[in-house]
Amino acid sequence: MLVGRRAEQRAIERLVASARLGTSGVLAIVGEAGVGKTALIDDALGRLGGMRVLRATGVESEREIPFGMLLQLVRPALDVLDGIPAIQAAALASALALPGASAGVPGSSALDGRDRFAVGAALLSLLCRYAEDGPIAVIVDDLQLADAPSASALVFAARRLAADPVVALLGVRTPDGDAVVAGLPALALGGLDVDATRLLVAAARGRDDTEEHVQALHRATAGNPLAVLELGNAERELLDSLETGMPLRVSRAVSDAFGRRLAQVDDACRAVLLVAAVCGVDLRLIADACSSLGFDVAQLEAAEDLSLVTVRDGRVEFRHPLLRAAVYSGASVHDRRAAHRAAAIAAAPSDLDRRAWHLSEAIWHPDAGTAELLTQVGERAVGRAAYSVASGAFERAARVTPDADARAARLLRAADAAWAGGDGGRAIALLDQWREHAGAEPGPAVRAIELRASIAARTGSLREALDLLIAAASRVDSADTTAIALADAVHATYYLGDARTASSLADRLDGLREHVNEPRARALALMASGMARTLAGRGGADDIRAAVPLLESDPDLSHDPRRLSWLLLAPLFLRDATSGARLRAVVDEVRGAAGVGALPAVLFHVARDESTTGASWARAEADYTEAIHLATETGQATELAMSLAGLAWLESRAGRADASRAHGAEAAALCAARDIHVGEVWVALALGDLELSLGRAEAAAERLLALGALLERLGLDDVDLRPGPELTDALLRLGRRVEAAGVARDYRDRAVDKGQPWALARADRASGLAADEGDFDALFESALGWHEQTLDRFETARTRLAYGSRLRRAGRRVDAREPLRGAFEAFSDLGAERWREHAADELAATGEHVRRAGTNPLADLTPQELQVSVLLAEGRTTREAAAALFLSPKTVEYHLRKVYTKLGISSRDELARVMAAEA
Repeated sequence: MLVGRRAEQRAIERLVASARLGTSGVLAIVGEAGVGKTALIDDALGRLGGMRVLRATGVESEREIPFGMLLQLVRPALDVLDGIPAIQAAALASALALPGASAGVPGSSALDGRDRFAVGAALLSLLCRYAEDGPIAVIVDDLQLADAPSASALVFAARRLAADPVVALLGVRTPDGDAVVAGLPALALGGLDVDATRLLVAAARGRDDTEEHVQALHRATAGNPLAVLELGNAERELLDSLETGMPLRVSRAVSDAFGRRLAQVDDACRAVLLVAAVCGVDLRLIADACSSLGFDVAQLEAAEDLSLVTVRDGRVEFRHPLLRAAVYSGASVHDRRAAHRAAAIAAAPSDLDRRAWHLSEAIWHPDAGTAELLTQVGERAVGRAAYSVASGAFERAARVTPDADARAARLLRAADAAWAGGDGGRAIALLDQWREHAGAEPGPAVRAIELRASIAARTGSLREALDLLIAAASRVDSADTTAIALADAVHATYYLGDARTASSLADRLDGLREHVNEPRARALALMASGMARTLAGRGGADDIRAAVPLLESDPDLSHDPRRLSWLLLAPLFLRDATSGARLRAVVDEVRGAAGVGALPAVLFHVARDESTTGASWARAEADYTEAIHLATETGQATELAMSLAGLAWLESRAGRADASRAHGAEAAALCAARDIHVGEVWVALALGDLELSLGRAEAAAERLLALGALLERLGLDDVDLRPGPELTDALLRLGRRVEAAGVARDYRDRAVDKGQPWALARADRASGLAADEGDFDALFESALGWHEQTLDRFETARTRLAYGSRLRRAGRRVDAREPLRGAFEAFSDLGAERWREHAADELAATGEHVRRAGTNPLADLTPQELQVSVLLAEGRTTREAAAALFLSPKTVEYHLRKVYTKLGISSRDELARVMAAEA
């Protein structure tokens, strides 16, 4: 009987009704033990009216079985597994260990490309495909007791349900499961009021109780239904408790009440209950374990008569998880170990996971056989992307490993798996344990340092990552391994803006060059050396160019999620029209197969390339937005900060002042807190150039001069980071011609030293702006010649605008029209609103009639709608776009309908034309 929950019932009824109409609803039902979560869920099940139900319950005894809860949940839906994208189907089949599924390569690194979020994306696709045949309900109770990989996948999918006929109800005990469902809509259950408590007591006793007793019971239990039912007959204890003036601790009080119930059963029944508590819900397993111990499983009948357990359909379920805990904790250590040993013996030979976990609980001393079995379980879990389970298996294996070296190796593997599962804190704790057992071998020590560095770099502790990588490079004899560690260190210096350290690392890499043999090591060493020298203003372009063919010819590099972004560093640093075309194509080919955990870094670099080449600002914005979303969800502070900075810079060019300032402020705060100085540089340049586009020359000059001072402090001498042309323009507008000419000369000297067309074009533009009347033509023509060797349409348009403006001011209005027309068209195509208006004003001043542009039709689209539009305009199907964006096909169609309405179109052909016209 459910009493006192009418408001909660109505909330669930609304979600169910919405799901029937095609709008997803997700609700985490949270509350303390015994507050009635299961009762509310059972009530909801009775109100689903023919909906197909996928249901599972978390069981504590199965928390270490990888994806055990998930398999229980989706088993009825597996018939439609072939209807989801093949990559996702393979990931889910592997996770669930379905027949014929590949479980990965045992012994490979836990950071090897299988992604802990891929299963969540696959689950989302499966649920939505299953719902295509009619509304479904996804019901999970005691989610806090489920295995971590299942819970993670379920919550990942739940966060992305939107436009599908799916209702999801997740029962979660607080505070145990608060972190599990963080961010999901929640319905918090509190205790019943006095009236509902009175009804509950009357229903339980079959008669009304005294008002005094009901009031006392309600005060003591705060209306917790389970406590009310279990303590309703314990009047003396209840009154004793009330004398203290303090309410009961519900979990403790209920556990004590369950303990009193257990005292009513004999030793034989209690022994069988212990086996049930150890084995889980499978009656066959419980019976076999009891048989091996000489117990009679029929004793469960007595327990059922006392309402301690329910036995039906081959399952044994305790009345409440707290009762199971009371049975287990009330047994002696010897009896618990015996029950675990019996469960291990009873487990099927193929059930390696269950057998290993029970054996590990059955022993207290080192045992090589059990350690090896646990290690096998860990490797299998890695192959299924169940990294948290794998980490636990490796750690348990280490505990019972007799050999010190093997113990240390398993602890290191446990840390590796923990980080792959996204638990950096646990990984660090395991690395600390590893240090206590580590031997003198340099190889494991280097791997441990690199793991610490990876955790530090991705979570924003770049200085720590740099120090660790430099230390790792000093501890190995292999030139290849040293070169890779130093290359990763240079990558950290890039984000830190630490050109001085980068330069010294480049010298070390040069000293290793003739000893490096492995192709990947050579490619990364050349690339890193070139980056370091570029940052320090010491050349570097030749090394980067030499790295390009090596990067292009390494097929494994494109499948390494940690290094995929390296493929885009070459075109980003060289900024010319010829280098990196093949690298861009490779990244575009494989980015869709990258896991969610690897995508923030990949999308950030792709977006930076798109926004600096003028390829597609709409797509760049979509990629930045997705990178920000995923970096936030996966806790990748470095990628989040850089993506925000890049987006602020793009919005500055596009003339969206408020958005640029907001994202710039967010990025600057993150960068300052984590010493991500190159992000600070990007933000400063974005905001300074924004002021210039708004006609606020003094504010622009102030910001850009401050940027120059920051670059000097950091020792960053890459001319591409310097705002020379922008500062020259701002100073000239303020009438500070001598100062502007000095800035232009300094910038030109640096650009000539670098020798790359992008910088040389900007240098000639700055010089042309500051030149005397008779000298500027040659400088601007030279700038446009250099621009032809680059892909940056925005910079080319800026030069045309500057040239046309000077021609007009010199009285050469007819000559001015051609460069100004080119600038106007380019700014219009790109969506650079402010700069287009400047070009239009200049053209109008030459006497030419200018078609003033209307509003960019894409401006009203949300980031999600823009992402959908970009992918569909490229020719992807709905399912392909859904897989790429980790959405359901119906959610993609939902966003597409909104796009059609906003753009006033009705077909994908029209969408493609609009996107092509605007991008």
